[in-house]
Amino acid sequence: MNKMKNKYMFIPMITMLLSILFIIVATVAYKPQGSKSYTEFLEDVKSKKVSTVYYTSSPQIKIKLTDGKIYETDNPRSLDFKEAMLKNGVKVSEQGYVSPFEVIPYAVLGASVVALIVMTIKQSKVTSRGMRSVDTLDTAAIENTGFNFENVAGNEEAKESVKDIIDFLKTPEKYSAYGARMPKGIILYGEPGTGKTLLAKAVAGEAGVPFYAMSGSDFVQIYVGVGASRIRQLFKKAKSHGKAVIFIDEIDAIGKKRDGSSNGGSDERDQTLNALLTEMSGFNEKEGIIVMAATNRLDMLDAALLRPGRFDRHIEVSLPDVAAREKILNLHLKNKPVVDLDVKEWAQKTSMFSGAKLEHLVNEAAILACKDDSKYIQDIHLDKAFSIVLAGYEKQNRGHIKDLDRQITAYHEAGHALISAKVLPEEKLSKVTIIPTTNGAGGYTLSIPEDKMYQNKNYLFNRIMVLLGGRAAEEIIFGKEKITTGAYSDLKHSTNLITNMVTAYGMGESLGLLTLAEIGDLSSSTKEGIIQECKSLIDKLYENTKKLLLSNRHLLEEITNQLLEKETLYHEDMEKIMH
Repeated sequence: MNKMKNKYMFIPMITMLLSILFIIVATVAYKPQGSKSYTEFLEDVKSKKVSTVYYTSSPQIKIKLTDGKIYETDNPRSLDFKEAMLKNGVKVSEQGYVSPFEVIPYAVLGASVVALIVMTIKQSKVTSRGMRSVDTLDTAAIENTGFNFENVAGNEEAKESVKDIIDFLKTPEKYSAYGARMPKGIILYGEPGTGKTLLAKAVAGEAGVPFYAMSGSDFVQIYVGVGASRIRQLFKKAKSHGKAVIFIDEIDAIGKKRDGSSNGGSDERDQTLNALLTEMSGFNEKEGIIVMAATNRLDMLDAALLRPGRFDRHIEVSLPDVAAREKILNLHLKNKPVVDLDVKEWAQKTSMFSGAKLEHLVNEAAILACKDDSKYIQDIHLDKAFSIVLAGYEKQNRGHIKDLDRQITAYHEAGHALISAKVLPEEKLSKVTIIPTTNGAGGYTLSIPEDKMYQNKNYLFNRIMVLLGGRAAEEIIFGKEKITTGAYSDLKHSTNLITNMVTAYGMGESLGLLTLAEIGDLSSSTKEGIIQECKSLIDKLYENTKKLLLSNRHLLEEITNQLLEKETLYHEDMEKIMH
């Protein structure tokens, strides 16, 4: 927009220059059409050829004839000249003759100067307003969020933790009568997609108060002081309503632990955080304003932000358990055409899914049903959507895949499936496929883990064996020299698991019950000891995996042959093979 305005400013500048040029040319080049003697002029008067006489004090006066021609003659400077002209029917003008061609350039010049001045003033106003609006807060209160606890399935503990807050927002005077100080701030923390923002909206909706939603990044600017100004504006707006819920998403953008660094960005963040702390300290308990914030990392937040009197209530919004997942699925399927769907079974299948991921699953199933022109969302659509969410879309054109590559993939996935069935029988093998996906996987094995609060050492070892099953199967069938890059992702995950067991979970010998995160930097010899222990544990588990595959080679061959024939095996197919 500013560039367009700058372009328009060139128009009056160009016209101004052209008019000045025209005036100069006209002044230099202009000559009267002619001049006559005074005697000839009198002859023209007698002949009734003269229309107007421009009678001025100059030595020469202009005469306009009836045919429009103009010439000059001497000024007689006589007292009765005007009377004589009027008696002869000649108009007498006491102002000099000015040609329209002389007036127009001056008029254009004047208009151009005025236009240029006006546009310059406007431009300066826009610029100054733009500079002033850097710290303008771009948010408005949502009077009716349209959300309540009916829209938040699961998270029963989190909902229970905020019920007293809703009661306080409705009747703050009741709590002040008891001398109770309600929390000024509530931190909602947990995995991404668990419904932290939704819960904050539901609190405002249940209490019937305005809802102000901002992100922590909205306060972060390169200009020092802008974030602090926006914080003050936000609280001022909220106070104008009397009661309100202020929600700051991703608060770690401004609320990270402060350090001693002196760079400008840190100064700006510190000022913004200080402004937030000051505003929260200045609340009156009777005002009925609650500040809610969300973060995925509670451990990263500044201690001053988490102390009593600031964000003094910390509520975990965790991943839904099987009962909560069933409620969430029912909520998202409520207004959709469904038939023959076992929601309980899908709640079990979707272990470790967040609320957002479950919504994504149902939405993908609805899209697939729509593409198939199906009247209802059926189990087959949810099954396809489940694979898409976890592994990506299946590649349609698979003609270019060589038979040897299909065989390697089949043995690899058969190795995963067989080890999973043997060492983790409680985990249901949902799907084994050798169809490559858009995520880059040549194939994949889906098993449904149980809902557990904790994972023991034996389970983690078994999980690593399942990850190593693909590489072990490749080595057994094709030899050590012909192992492929297909196990890259498996080795990455198994390395992560074994490293955490030794350095974080206290399940190793080199660090014992110490955790690496708290110790910090280690000597090279200690690091070498940790790496050596991790390697020896992985090597031992890999040998155990190979022994298990060799002792069940007939099953490995059977699963592989079935995969090469059908491309995809489901739970029922695996049950038949294993029994």
